[in-house]
Amino acid sequence: MTVERETDVVVIGAGQAGLSAAYHLRRRGFAPYDGFVVLDADGAPGGAWAHRSPSLRMATVHGFHDLPDFELPAPDPAAPAREVVPGYFAAYEARHALPVIRPVHVRAVRSREDGRLQIETDQGPWTARALVNATGTWTRPFLPHYPGHFAGRQLHYADYRGPEEFAGKRVVVVGGGASAIQVLSEVAAVGETVWVTRTPPVFRDGPFSPEAGRAAVALVEERVRQGLPVRSVVSVTGLGPSVAFRRAQELGALERRPMFDRLTERGIAWGGTELPVDAIVWATGFRPEVGHLAPLGLREPGGGIRLAGTRAAADPRIHLVGYGPSASTIGANRAGRAVANELVALLRGAPEHAGLPV
Repeated sequence: MTVERETDVVVIGAGQAGLSAAYHLRRRGFAPYDGFVVLDADGAPGGAWAHRSPSLRMATVHGFHDLPDFELPAPDPAAPAREVVPGYFAAYEARHALPVIRPVHVRAVRSREDGRLQIETDQGPWTARALVNATGTWTRPFLPHYPGHFAGRQLHYADYRGPEEFAGKRVVVVGGGASAIQVLSEVAAVGETVWVTRTPPVFRDGPFSPEAGRAAVALVEERVRQGLPVRSVVSVTGLGPSVAFRRAQELGALERRPMFDRLTERGIAWGGTELPVDAIVWATGFRPEVGHLAPLGLREPGGGIRLAGTRAAADPRIHLVGYGPSASTIGANRAGRAVANELVALLRGAPEHAGLPV
């Protein structure tokens, strides 16, 4: 017999956004397990960081901000990010005694007649009064469709494991973000690279200013307020002088070509011009993992989930963090604090929350 477990708030996902939300929920008086739980699909801490390429080093990470109330100890710049960050997340969960249960795969979230939420998982159902979705994007790599067929190796950045397999080969890297720059900076050292982007990249000469950062976040926020498909904050900030950027520049790998028209058996083609290649790496981004929320009917006609802050405009019980404007490490921290404040306001009238600070 399956036992249905109850709590006040279920957080789905234990990446940066989920851990930040969990920390702030506990700080605001929600008790572990009875007050909130974190359901994580992975078998160990680390979120998406645990799945990154072994070649991504801490020196080439495209920005990282500490979780609240616990700094990341100064890492060796040459250490793999997929080891350092998961270790930090594991220490964070233990330090703050966060109620993370794993591995738990959430299959669907439904609304019940009694006003609670039903969270269906592969480990049995939970019910909750509110939900924080922090599932990120890593499990939904985006691969655009182009006509034709390429007989060589194709992979998305999510499956990239370093430059070794591309030694001595000609590799097309598709995409204009930090992931593409990382791949170019590594593969160009062992082979020939061809950089292709849909639109010309925007290069920055120096660090991103706070004012420009706020403006970029505002552009993403406006899309989620309208219920449009989200864009990442990075997509509107341009490419700055990171370690990977400088390395790619030194290797002469930043000569961008426009997007090709089609794939051919041997490579790619623009009009009547074909370029034979050995492999294509699609650094074309990710989409939010929100399919389990489909039974709630939150999607707008524009294709996205309309938010008011972190809250789904169509249902105040549902909050999304690490989504749209909070899909960065600093944005995730801010969203975690905001969602805890929102849920205190939503739930404080209940007897079991009468003593919560506001």
